[in-house]
Amino acid sequence: MKNKEKLAEFVGIMLGDGYIGFPNCPRIKISFNSIDDKEYFGFVENLLSQLFDANIITNHRKNENTSELFIFKREVIRSVINELKLLPSPKWDRARIPGWIFNQNLERFVLRGYFDTDGCVVITNNNGTRYPRLEMKVSPSPMQNQFVKIIDKLGFRFGVYNIGKGKVRIQMNGKEQLRKWNELVGFSNKKHQRKSDSFIN
Repeated sequence: MKNKEKLAEFVGIMLGDGYIGFPNCPRIKISFNSIDDKEYFGFVENLLSQLFDANIITNHRKNENTSELFIFKREVIRSVINELKLLPSPKWDRARIPGWIFNQNLERFVLRGYFDTDGCVVITNNNGTRYPRLEMKVSPSPMQNQFVKIIDKLGFRFGVYNIGKGKVRIQMNGKEQLRKWNELVGFSNKKHQRKSDSFIN
């Protein structure tokens, strides 16, 4: 296995917008919004090619504004399941952050990968005062509590809100939390970084 930090970020991406088909129709698939995530698509494609010895297949469904990255190589899919300890889909009720992430203190890289796919930076205008918040939605699964523990361990002030069907929204409010996120976690998805920079700079 190569760079542990990049692998941890990949794990976060997979927990967010990834899909693992196995043993039927073996494939790894990561989905993106083809308009909002154009740059990020390129970043993840490059990340996959650095981490795995496999052809990365791209697919663009213009009528659905969706872009996808695929890996079909069985050895890679097996190593993602057996070595990286990611469970095949579905993720609902089952998805968890693998133990090696915690053992090697790589939590913030998983958090970055997950937030880049399933999080958002929201800037609200409250009577002329701009106010930022970080939000990420997490489906019902063991990773809900795991993400709460990671965010707590990193020292963020946050709230957890039930949003129905077992899902939760984890929310961090204010400039101080956004600054802290930039320092401790950061963004690989440029759309989040631009929003953050527009507020902080």
